[in-house]
Amino acid sequence: MIYRRLQSSLRGDVVETLKPGSRGPDVKLIQSLLVKIGYNPGVIDGIFGQQTREAVREFQLDNGLEPDGVVGPITWNDFERFLRGYDIYTIRPGDTLYNISRRYYTTLNAVLTANPGIDPLRLRVGQTVIVPYGIDVVFTDIDYTYEIMERNIKGLKARYPFIETGIAGKSVLGKNLYYIRLGNGPTEVFYNGAHHSLEWITSPLLMKFIENFSRGYSSNSRIRGYNIRDIWNRSSIFIMPMVNPDGVDLVLSGLKRDNPYYDSLLAWNDTGLPFSQVWQANIRGVDLNRNYPASWEEAKAQEPFLGVNGPGPTRYGGPRPLSEPETQTVVDFTRRHNFRLVIAYHTQGRVIYWMYKGIAPPGALQIARIFSSVSGYAISEVPFEAAYAGCKDWFIEQYGRPGYTIEAGIGRNPISILQFDTIYRANEEIMLLAPIV
Repeated sequence: MIYRRLQSSLRGDVVETLKPGSRGPDVKLIQSLLVKIGYNPGVIDGIFGQQTREAVREFQLDNGLEPDGVVGPITWNDFERFLRGYDIYTIRPGDTLYNISRRYYTTLNAVLTANPGIDPLRLRVGQTVIVPYGIDVVFTDIDYTYEIMERNIKGLKARYPFIETGIAGKSVLGKNLYYIRLGNGPTEVFYNGAHHSLEWITSPLLMKFIENFSRGYSSNSRIRGYNIRDIWNRSSIFIMPMVNPDGVDLVLSGLKRDNPYYDSLLAWNDTGLPFSQVWQANIRGVDLNRNYPASWEEAKAQEPFLGVNGPGPTRYGGPRPLSEPETQTVVDFTRRHNFRLVIAYHTQGRVIYWMYKGIAPPGALQIARIFSSVSGYAISEVPFEAAYAGCKDWFIEQYGRPGYTIEAGIGRNPISILQFDTIYRANEEIMLLAPIV
């Protein structure tokens, strides 16, 4: 179906103009959006070619815009509503929530969910309501940058105001380290993703789970047979979808001249390969999953054998434990809660790591076997180069409770986004089960 402009009061931010010859994540974003709303930009490849231009022109014609095939400020402004997944609509004479929902290709329940407390029989002319579009918010077929994630979090919060969103801390470059809470029950669990920047696919994995879980709760439906409202009432699932946003953006958007670490990063990346192929660390060249205070000294002792002598793409554990604001944030966030279980998502290998230095928390192996059964992932011993100073290592050592590193997907990092659906299918039931096993 083709979405056309509806009267709106929402305005988006102006970003870079896209035109024939433009390349990059923003082009992929627009291509993916055009597909969602019923246009055909061709292959979602991040290259603004003729077919993408024609799709933009069709959108402009349908929405009363100048059909120049260029995504300038005015066209971006119209796209922004769809990118966020909702519109802000001002009630006119004769409007009903049912008719509004039909015009936006959405459901009455979706409108009621986004506007708690609204009385559909007492609408006032001039009153504003949030109207979700009948499309998903989270993008799962493109490079998933920090900006896209941030927009998706705002979109999900608007659609599902019952979820809790917040900022647990800041990255080196000042990006927000967001968390999302699903549920209000006493059993607390914690999932996080993208400690490693090449492993950014774990961020949309977690974000898509947030979207599906929230939708299931709002519609009182089941996912894979699980009663979502029951899990919501029994549990509190805390999710930090992108621990390393600076590194993710370096990998996906490239090194920009205004980056305060520009010269250092060029020196630290001595591999001869682009950042998009090798960079796992944060923006200061520290491997965040070797920066936790769990046998950190042993991890440092490994570095010479791994060819590491300072900041770089991977395996450098930093000058001291928790030297980086990202790991300090995860630790502080964990200490403020009572997590019975932690899952740190990584890629690759389709394996589940559950033990740390022979420490086997009560019930941890049984839970790992359940996770293995529903995902098809193997339970494995941690390899030498990843045996110390990781997130799940610290949690196990500090609390004596189950902690897991789950390596999603298979192949060389970064895992292709074409694997997303397979990865999601394998891990959705794990995330449903973790708070209730």
